[in-house]
Amino acid sequence: MSVKHLPSVEKVTQSLEEDILLPKALITQFVRSSIHTWRQKLLAGEDADQQTILADIRQSLMDFSISRLQPVINATGVLIHTNLGRSPMGARSAEALSNIASGYCNLEFNLTDGQRGKRGGYIETAMATLLGAPAAVAVNNCAAALVLALRYFTKGEKKEVIVSRSELVEIGGGFRIPEIMETSGATLVEVGATNKTHLHDYESAITENTALILKVHRSNFYIEGFTDEPEITELRDLAKKHQLPLMQDIGSGAVMHTDELAPIDHEPTPQKSLKDGIELICFSGDKLLGGPQSGILAGHSEHIMGIKKEPFFRAVRCDKLILTVLQECIDSYLESLSSKDTSNVPMLDFMRKPAEEIHARVSAAVSLLKETAADIQIVESIARTGGGTMPKAEIPSAALSIKPSQMSVTKFATKLRLEHQIVGYTENNRYSFDLRTLFPHQDQQLVDAIKTVLL
Repeated sequence: MSVKHLPSVEKVTQSLEEDILLPKALITQFVRSSIHTWRQKLLAGEDADQQTILADIRQSLMDFSISRLQPVINATGVLIHTNLGRSPMGARSAEALSNIASGYCNLEFNLTDGQRGKRGGYIETAMATLLGAPAAVAVNNCAAALVLALRYFTKGEKKEVIVSRSELVEIGGGFRIPEIMETSGATLVEVGATNKTHLHDYESAITENTALILKVHRSNFYIEGFTDEPEITELRDLAKKHQLPLMQDIGSGAVMHTDELAPIDHEPTPQKSLKDGIELICFSGDKLLGGPQSGILAGHSEHIMGIKKEPFFRAVRCDKLILTVLQECIDSYLESLSSKDTSNVPMLDFMRKPAEEIHARVSAAVSLLKETAADIQIVESIARTGGGTMPKAEIPSAALSIKPSQMSVTKFATKLRLEHQIVGYTENNRYSFDLRTLFPHQDQQLVDAIKTVLL
């Protein structure tokens, strides 16, 4: 086909806007760009008829439209699924978010005297109360919290920060602790070996240029075998001896004892670190805490006040939406201290449900799918915390395992993903759905979607 026979932008846009629900301006821009690309291909000698070009543009636009943020049913068994938005918020947080987002609020307004108020005053006090800390503050993620703290501690002539070589963690997206430290302006001083770091390694590295001793929790990997490292209380005493601050990046931020929620290992808590004498800690709000994407700093009041005065603080402070969800999450924890009710924090609720309860839900789903064209089984499964936390944790669960009779497993998974936004996992040439990561009201949605795809 020659270039002159390419369809017009207006004609293609009109044919697409009838069944692809995107703003017309966006469709028009996409079509204009696609036709330009095809013009270059035709001029370069590629051959295609108008029908092929129209079909290609339509499919590309549909692929683009599905990338728009939308709800997804997580049937992977991974509780904190980074690709699926990490920890979901509870109904209480969602309602509060809706109320705040749809109107005005007292973000920086004092309702008592009618004057300008302090942003985050309530949540900072609530977080400090939960953690047993003199002071606390939230920013938009844990990496930002660490950068802020490092900028604060190294703002003078002293720039060196001592870290064990075994703790130079890489987090999601390829970001590494050394690179984050470099961004802050700090100078990294590595001590010890990959498997062993001794107290004398830290002490030997202390110089007149040392600004901070930093501990980083290995939240997304573990080291076993011939290993050793000093107790946190030993590092505390060493830091005090040399009049140096001691900070810990806890990462995952479990404020409850994980081994009491599920048959998994104990994860260090911020409360314990602060009791052990660490001057400042930071951790993520959207991992084991079960809140929104945020980074929480807690510790000595002078450090928190100093960090909040950093010019960079304004660039990473939380907006009203993050503060609202975090506020409800922290309130839920404070209330659970006496009631032991974790229903307002879905991540914790998912974690602590007995495997027998999940098995019963899977069994009920199987009974509703008896007439479908597939081999359907109940299988024992292992759910995981995910999100770069507790890599050894294995939570007993149950899954619905399906092998379609009239289509491939790949096609079955694709149709569920594209048409119903349901994500499970493939195992042994079968497609499985772990119900531990489903809200109970989603069980019927899953069954209905499976029936539709298998018809």
